[in-house]
Amino acid sequence: RVYLNEEQYFEGVEPDVWRFHVGGYQVCEKWLKDRKGRALTDFGALRHYQNIVATVRRTIDHMDTIDTLIDEHGGWPLPGSTTDPSPNLPPAQ
Repeated sequence: RVYLNEEQYFEGVEPDVWRFHVGGYQVCEKWLKDRKGRALTDFGALRHYQNIVATVRRTIDHMDTIDTLIDEHGGWPLPGSTTDPSPNLPPAQ
């Protein structure tokens, strides 16, 4: 459960979804923190949070699928690809 206050909460937010980070931010937590002190009585805002949770879940699932496919095809770098993952960048110093 993710609690909004003592009386309101979201059920079913899985731990890996709650811990998911993008750009240094924990997505689900940040959205709530940005609204701290405000009443979340607007159904649209609550629905938006549910959509964020669902989108993070799908993102994690897609990332897992991609990781599995990479492993099934010999790991990284993929056979036949360059060993430099960023060929357009200058070499590291």
